[in-house]
Amino acid sequence: MKQSRLASRQIVILQDQPLTASETQASEKGTSVKKLRSANPFLLLLIALIVFDAAISAGAFGQKPSSSPDSAVPRPNPTGTDPKPENATEAILAAFDKYEVVAMDSAHGNKDLDDFILDLIRNPDFPGKVNDIAVECGNSLYQPILDRYIAGDDVPLSEVQLTWRNTTQPMCGLSSFYEQFFPLVRRINQKLSPEKRLRVLAGDPAIDWSKVQSRDDVPIRLRNRDASIASVMKNEVLSKHRKVLMLFGTFHLFHSGTLFPSAVQLYEKEYPGVTLVIADHVGFGNWTPLAKYNGEFEARMASWPVPSLVQHLQGTWLASLLDADYSSGAVHIKLINGISGTQARITPIVLEGYSRMIDAYLYLGPRDLQLLEPPAQTLLDKDYMAELHRRATVLGEEESEKISDESTPFLYDPYFLERATQNFCQSHPSTPCVIGQGVEVGLPH
Repeated sequence: MKQSRLASRQIVILQDQPLTASETQASEKGTSVKKLRSANPFLLLLIALIVFDAAISAGAFGQKPSSSPDSAVPRPNPTGTDPKPENATEAILAAFDKYEVVAMDSAHGNKDLDDFILDLIRNPDFPGKVNDIAVECGNSLYQPILDRYIAGDDVPLSEVQLTWRNTTQPMCGLSSFYEQFFPLVRRINQKLSPEKRLRVLAGDPAIDWSKVQSRDDVPIRLRNRDASIASVMKNEVLSKHRKVLMLFGTFHLFHSGTLFPSAVQLYEKEYPGVTLVIADHVGFGNWTPLAKYNGEFEARMASWPVPSLVQHLQGTWLASLLDADYSSGAVHIKLINGISGTQARITPIVLEGYSRMIDAYLYLGPRDLQLLEPPAQTLLDKDYMAELHRRATVLGEEESEKISDESTPFLYDPYFLERATQNFCQSHPSTPCVIGQGVEVGLPH
């Protein structure tokens, strides 16, 4: 079983880039390759995973990475006015008066964020503002069963569990958030009149895993999950003028800046201006040389209430800073053919124009105090774990996970990418790895 398809802050950015000016001047020839894939921090408790999308014909990589002679990365100098943080719960509930969709991340490793969402849903004002909750971790094949369960009908938990355990994303079945979320919404509905009851929409493409025995059995629509998500949003929410809390990985929510359009970008062609996209704070410059400045910039937020929401980002120092250092944890790998032979240069990437991809920023406290989401009890279900392994094998994926001796209760592990990169380089002997001391600016794909 391999978690390489997880949507998270550590998404691979499949972007080919030319050599930098300094590399060209050094008479090196670069060959574009795809990027290093790193695992969701949620699964650090379970795995030490590095996957290389081997769409290259060059030789494998190897040896412990060495440092590149690149110059040090300068300290970002954000400019602009001070952001205006508001009480996050009150601001989000009020946002439904203006927007039909409030979209944010969930179940991607951040326990603080997951707890905030559960508290938001339990707020007594929530059912009066919202009609639906759309979720990434829901196989739309089981929507009829999910509707009956959420409405309070007599549906065994083991039957409705198929909704989030049988998605295209293995992380869903291992998420403790969704093990709590679905029963919580059902219980909330039991105290509401029928016209105020919440509906939960499954956003993942329909797939019957019992019929998938080979790669050829996988429906072609699964290759474009964002199109499926956008279809659910248009048909079940926007065309009916309903209000929805949209819980998906942030890369499915960006307004712009992606090579392949996000679900929000797809439906905004017909329904512009109806969505508030919220990103949550997980630190500045994570897994890049810029991370050393995180404490300095977080000190500016020390007086902010927890949790708080910042809207109207543009023109603030926060937007300026995010545009300079927001990292998803991805790296760029280039083959460099120089005088000393072929090298693999590995350089962290920051996203270009991040503040314009989102509308608001959720602050849940300092990065280093945020907690990692614990895995669900499904990890102990041998039959289910065997089924996940079978699915991975059918899709041609390798067994890549193992229990980590270096597990941590915290969301941010400053050494994760370093360890993962070293593991990758050591497992691909022949071509030396060189770690660039700089950063590259790229677009999420």
